[in-house]
Amino acid sequence: MQTSRRTFLKTAALGTAALGITPAQHAAVPEAPASTQGRIKLAISSYSYWHFRPPKTKIETVIDEAARLGVEGVDILHRQMDSEDSGYLQSLKRHAFLNGIDLISLSIHQDFVDPAKEVRNQNIAHTLHCIELAYEMGIPCIRLNSGRWGTVKSFDKLMEMRGEEPVLEGYTEDDGFKWCIDSIETCLFKAAECGVILALENHWGLTRSPEGLLRIVNAIDSPWLGVLMDTGNFLEAPYPKLEMIAPKTVFVQAKTYYGGGEWYTLDLDYHRIGEILRSVNYRGYVAIEFEGKEEAKSGVEKSVALMREAFG
Repeated sequence: MQTSRRTFLKTAALGTAALGITPAQHAAVPEAPASTQGRIKLAISSYSYWHFRPPKTKIETVIDEAARLGVEGVDILHRQMDSEDSGYLQSLKRHAFLNGIDLISLSIHQDFVDPAKEVRNQNIAHTLHCIELAYEMGIPCIRLNSGRWGTVKSFDKLMEMRGEEPVLEGYTEDDGFKWCIDSIETCLFKAAECGVILALENHWGLTRSPEGLLRIVNAIDSPWLGVLMDTGNFLEAPYPKLEMIAPKTVFVQAKTYYGGGEWYTLDLDYHRIGEILRSVNYRGYVAIEFEGKEEAKSGVEKSVALMREAFG
């Protein structure tokens, strides 16, 4: 048996040599076709169907719509979930699998910008809990917020002020950044343990500017922390700012505003944004966040067509 096996291997080697193929060449994996290299995958955020106003759209319905529209994933808004019960989590995972949909991100809310340590600890505990929820659903990423000072109480008023608010009296921006950095660092062990990337969004508060966002991410410098690029959250001169955060981007949420935006409307050039992402070899997901007043079904359909045309 050993002799015949050696004879076979010798014959096979002579055959490949006769063809001019070395063993290393013979085993090489061919490169992907140019049409698929660096291909960006499309997803839908469940937020697209529910802007915090009743009635709440079920996550299962969003998964069904994603499958109907032929996109690859769904980004789940945590506050939109019906339950945190294990049975419910597993039913979502099963429903997504049967429809050929990846559950790609769990978008959660937290606020680390608070002088009270007990409040920050509550937000840390909430974040750790949500990392475990994501792990249980097989979701590899969660959306983080830095939090904000809270000196402007109404979100509608904050939007009128273009996202800017005064620092809490008696404190400095440096205080806020330290609280946020320390809090995120506390969550990294659980992120690594569960294999869940923390994606810090250019949202309001400390991360409303690219400089503030990168100050946090660069201070921590962990493979389990990256940037979530929200294309609609830089309200003025967005493209240079998106270019600044693109190298650290691990996930993208792409805003659209058909029917006019709920709070504001931006005329975003997605061909240009696509070039920004391709320039840093971004190969991840782009999750559509439809934030317009048009009926969600048609607004999301138009958004999918736009993104397919822009990102190829």
